Amino acid sequence: MRKISILQVVLFFSMLGLVVVLGVGTVWLLLGDLALGDFRGVILVVTGVALLYLWSFLVYRIFLFVLPLQVGELAEGGRGEFAAQVHFLFFLFLFNSLVRSHVLPIPLMRVVYLALGARLGSNTYSAGAILDPALVEIGANCVVGHDAVLFCHVIEGRRLALAPIRIDDEVTIGASVVVMPGVEIGKGAIVSAGAVVSKGTRIPAGEVWGGVPARRLR
Repeated sequence: MRKISILQVVLFFSMLGLVVVLGVGTVWLLLGDLALGDFRGVILVVTGVALLYLWSFLVYRIFLFVLPLQVGELAEGGRGEFAAQVHFLFFLFLFNSLVRSHVLPIPLMRVVYLALGARLGSNTYSAGAILDPALVEIGANCVVGHDAVLFCHVIEGRRLALAPIRIDDEVTIGASVVVMPGVEIGKGAIVSAGAVVSKGTRIPAGEVWGGVPARRLR
């Protein structure tokens, strides 16, 4: 695993500081002069956390606009590595606990993934975790089962690479499935519970796959 540089840490915490300032300032502007009674503390904390995440989504998307994630092998010291490492910091400190905690209802998690850059078709929902949403595209009428994990980053020793995941319409991803970088799944395919879909796998339309590593069942 490559070391995260001081510059990457400084940039991330500068953006995090901006998020905190914006969140606290917004809470003060909205609720500072209101008489909230005995529940004032609870209301301020809940509203503050919600606004911190809303501002963090916006700051993260602005960061991705300025430094978009690059697909492929990422050279050490390059722009692609820099963007990827800061992206990892956002997830380690802010978003990972949100997407893996199951605190929010599934329909709200769809909104979270869209805010983080995922491309989701209509009537598509995830009860699992999408760890690199900006590189994930899922078609319409799909379901990602409970505790499934989709991730688009490869970290093997000092190797660092990013590869998108593309899933067509009407696909079912079973519970606890792992979908690795570079996977493509065709329309109407089913991945059975507990399967591990290895890096770069192509699952044709209409097929049923399962097992570790995943292979065609029918």
